Amino acid sequence: MTGLNKGLRKIEVALKWDPSPTGEPPHDLDIVAGTYRAADPYGEPAYLVHFDSRSPDGTINLNRDSRTGQGLGVDESMTLELERLSSEYSRVVVGVVIQRSSGRKAFGDVPNTSVRILNGYTELIKSDFSGVSEATAATVAVFTRDDSGEWGMQSAIRGFDTDPEDFGRLMGQDYS
Repeated sequence: MTGLNKGLRKIEVALKWDPSPTGEPPHDLDIVAGTYRAADPYGEPAYLVHFDSRSPDGTINLNRDSRTGQGLGVDESMTLELERLSSEYSRVVVGVVIQRSSGRKAFGDVPNTSVRILNGYTELIKSDFSGVSEATAATVAVFTRDDSGEWGMQSAIRGFDTDPEDFGRLMGQDYS
């Protein structure tokens, strides 16, 4: 992590994509955040935040959830208030997964997909998933708390070929 990515406080994750052509099943992408305890930063997530959920303490919230990609601008957005997250947690992994209600779709099958991660007005990450176009899910960023309590971020665009349930279990493992 560089000094530019330290001291993060309130993060916004914005996801957008184009809707399916008329008559075809909708594209449904979801932002997912997994929170990990300091005692086991690569184990099972303490909790996941995704569609129809929020963190127990209200520090991670899905603000907008689209099931079709129809809308103006951002289709899904999530806010992470890292400065309010309990010291019990030292790691948050953010990813995007494609729902499989209408069969397997990969990022390359969904037109104009992109994710942006902002710290205030500062853009930290922007990706179009072209590097993981065959994947059905991908991590996009890992936020970690250092010994002084400061949060930092690493870009972590890594593709997975898995369903949404397994992605929640796999996304936070150590792949170094």
